[in-house]
Amino acid sequence: MSSHLVVKLTWGVEAPERTNQALTVAATALASGVEVSLWLTGEGAWLGVPGRADLLDLPHGAPAADLLAALVEGGRVTVCTQCAARRDLTEEHLVPGVMIRGAAAYVEEIMAPETQALVY
Repeated sequence: MSSHLVVKLTWGVEAPERTNQALTVAATALASGVEVSLWLTGEGAWLGVPGRADLLDLPHGAPAADLLAALVEGGRVTVCTQCAARRDLTEEHLVPGVMIRGAAAYVEEIMAPETQALVY
């Protein structure tokens, strides 16, 4: 089993099932002791803004805001630089602990030994 999981989430509230699946997998891995990094890209970038995860409603799904909070607390959550810029977001707009980093940092993470990357 990989010791590090990188989950890239390209969707947001417009695709609640896909978004919740990504958050659930990432949070489950974190709870099982795996080091987790969540990348919010595309419309997923909005989830880094306070209150946005509360807008995701999926029957029988764990609350997205709770999953995201666990990932911020115990893992690493990043918004893509270009995605943030296209939405006029800076780190001041984001949940405390969520950072903005670029493609080079993403590639570095996914190419590290014992790393598994998933894209939703």
